[in-house]
Amino acid sequence: MARAPLARPTDAPPQAHGEARDPEPIYGEGPDDAAAAVEHPDEVPRHVAIIMDGNRRWARHHGRPEIEGHAAGVEAIRGVLRHAVKRSVRVLTLYAFSRENWARSDEEVAGLFELLEGAIRSETDELRTQGVRVQLLGRLDELPPATRASIGQALDATSDGDRLLLNIAFNYAGRTEIVDAVRALIAAGAAAESIDESAIGAALYTAGMPDPDLVIRTGGEQRISNFLIWQSAYAEFYSCDTLWPDFGPEAFDAALLEFAHRHRRYGR
Repeated sequence: MARAPLARPTDAPPQAHGEARDPEPIYGEGPDDAAAAVEHPDEVPRHVAIIMDGNRRWARHHGRPEIEGHAAGVEAIRGVLRHAVKRSVRVLTLYAFSRENWARSDEEVAGLFELLEGAIRSETDELRTQGVRVQLLGRLDELPPATRASIGQALDATSDGDRLLLNIAFNYAGRTEIVDAVRALIAAGAAAESIDESAIGAALYTAGMPDPDLVIRTGGEQRISNFLIWQSAYAEFYSCDTLWPDFGPEAFDAALLEFAHRHRRYGR
């Protein structure tokens, strides 16, 4: 007897009903192979998200104040950003400051705000040259006025960038983002039966962007740490022992090569 077709839920994740892609070709592991693998458009993640971990450990290892580790981490962003543009990544999201980081000392939090402001001021022209558009993910209204002003200027100045979208997750938390999305839907008068995954996705900070294909965490930890928890449902996770200030183009290529080796099934 023929089996009747399964009745599928109408709000199942759309990825699960798409056509499966053939397994990606497997490349070798030398530096030339890494470059070859990530030059094929189908194997380059559209959206790479990075948990930049290890700044304070880097400072301790070098016998320096912790704020110098954060400064070195900001410096590392420049090389990775340029390389992401070179590799044709379309969206790069960097976890710069979580809402949980407010639990740190006043001195450290104030220092992080100053570093962000300084980096935005000094790098805005370079970002425009590289064709990078900057967007902030997080609760901007909770930041000090000077920080909000610096971020706003960068958003305006880079608004026409069309090569890469740089999301700075600052004063960000994944659960807070979902709370804000639900509040926005309620405020807009959405009926309960109209709230599905698509509606929530359209109310998130990342509305209109592709979900992350690859989430990288430096510093050896294996946690997602409340970062893009809705969007990363089907992202490939890559962890490396390299502390963020030491994470450069070669380390970025290693992550892209590992991504190219994987076959994403989306629950199939």
